[in-house]
Amino acid sequence: MTNGARRVVRKAAGGGRWFPGNRKELEPMVSGFISGAQVPRVNGRIVGIMAPHAGYMYSGKVAGYAFRAIQDNAAGTNKPETVVVLGFSHSAGFPGVALMDGDAIETPLGEAKLDKAAAEALMAGRPRISFNYASHGREHSADNEIPFVQSALPGAGLVVAIIGDHDAQTMKDVLAGLGELAAKNRILGVASSDMLHDPDYELVAKTDKETLQAVKAMDWRGVLKRWDYSRQVFCGIGPVLAVMQFAEAQGCKKGTVLHYRNSGDDFPESRGQWVVGYGAVVFIVPDDN
Repeated sequence: MTNGARRVVRKAAGGGRWFPGNRKELEPMVSGFISGAQVPRVNGRIVGIMAPHAGYMYSGKVAGYAFRAIQDNAAGTNKPETVVVLGFSHSAGFPGVALMDGDAIETPLGEAKLDKAAAEALMAGRPRISFNYASHGREHSADNEIPFVQSALPGAGLVVAIIGDHDAQTMKDVLAGLGELAAKNRILGVASSDMLHDPDYELVAKTDKETLQAVKAMDWRGVLKRWDYSRQVFCGIGPVLAVMQFAEAQGCKKGTVLHYRNSGDDFPESRGQWVVGYGAVVFIVPDDN
């Protein structure tokens, strides 16, 4: 937040690590991923997406599909005013949800405004949601989505959140906050998640296909049932469950799977060593809702 006259600008953790650290390389990379994606026309308003957060050389093309759909959908009257990016902590869990404070977050593409009013509405009366920049640290799961948001939705305000646990009350608070925000203005929920990680290429491909079928059917309970700590069908299960349930409450009847690849498809040498799945999904509220 603003400290006297001094603006507080956070820096995205992924620059120079998960994606290029300079604009000259990053801008054409992200715009190329988005422009190169071929997606069907959306009839309705996209209220949520799922996109991967791995290094862009691995998952960027898949993420481009979700953000191409968003870019196209926003060209009419459906541009979201606030984008709520939900990530999770790879390093250590913590109680509740940590919101990024400050005035803006900076990536090599420039500054993106942090929507303080939306963040405060999200956490109002919900003690499990709070401003806590320390929990963001060098965590990349939410930050890796931000250059895509900047490219597809220039000027949109951001709420950047890390879900730190799997507590039922945390999920209730997140859903209540998202619902309150959506009642006031157009928001987009972004679930940042990769899919199964395993050396076995065939297992990853088969498991991810089954998981995406459940997402397509809006069967978030089935998705949760498929997940456990030893079989993480989504490494960002909290963000995915939150966006699915939020979209369902808004009137979404099905998930639309736009694209799927895993690292073994594009880097066959990874098979038998470490294969990671990546999916791009959008959640659409029909025009008649």
